[in-house]
Amino acid sequence: MIDEQQKYIYVCSDSVGETAEAVVQATIRQFDAAHVVIRRIGSIQDEAGIHLLMEEVAINGGMVAYTLVQPALREKMKEEAVRLGVGAVDIMGPMMQVFMDTFHEKPSRRVGLLHRMDEAYFRRVEAIEFAVNFDDGKDARGLTQADLVLIGVSRTSKTPLSMFLAHKGIKVANLPLVPEIKLPTELFNMPAKRIIGLTMDAEHILNIRLERLKTMGLPSNSKYASLQRIVEELDYAEALMKQLGSRVINVTNKAIEETAGIIMNDNI
Repeated sequence: MIDEQQKYIYVCSDSVGETAEAVVQATIRQFDAAHVVIRRIGSIQDEAGIHLLMEEVAINGGMVAYTLVQPALREKMKEEAVRLGVGAVDIMGPMMQVFMDTFHEKPSRRVGLLHRMDEAYFRRVEAIEFAVNFDDGKDARGLTQADLVLIGVSRTSKTPLSMFLAHKGIKVANLPLVPEIKLPTELFNMPAKRIIGLTMDAEHILNIRLERLKTMGLPSNSKYASLQRIVEELDYAEALMKQLGSRVINVTNKAIEETAGIIMNDNI
């Protein structure tokens, strides 16, 4: 029996489908995604598989986002979408066609090139390991080795932002700012351009911290989730960031991708 509340989006690819899923995830953030189910179907190799897949999509009243390199598979997907009245988005095809028309080059049409184990791949792996090892101020030596250092009070998205940037091949360390904890001398010896200060509206941090305490089963009257304490921490962080001459980004209501985009654009 079909759950009429559920909205099914099928992410289909002749590789792993990561590119298409990233686009889908960015899209559904603009809507009420509470009832959206994403089903990722990778390694599509033949037209028969597309036929069976699209029959399932039609039964579930879903839509499809796909990245297929081979023209025959893309054409089959379009045909099945029209035949069954299924909404389908070709994420890669139009971009490839415009590239061909503009630069007069032909694609290799090899699947999985995004994930081939080249120099960029190993750089990403190294950056991810770095972000894990030097998360939350674990080891001050990471500050001198990092491409970027993120600083900010607790719950300003330092860790998830570090991991997102690591997937772009950027080695990031992050350091929590707590008034009572002495900062490592390495931080003050770094070039200002390599330090990014993250801040957030006090009320927003308060709500996040209260949810955090609730999730952990801790009392909500903790000093950690007091507005006065948060304002004190933010004032301390603001003064420190000014002293360091670091770039400051207010991440209130910003998605991780948006903040990362600002950082990467500034550091190109």
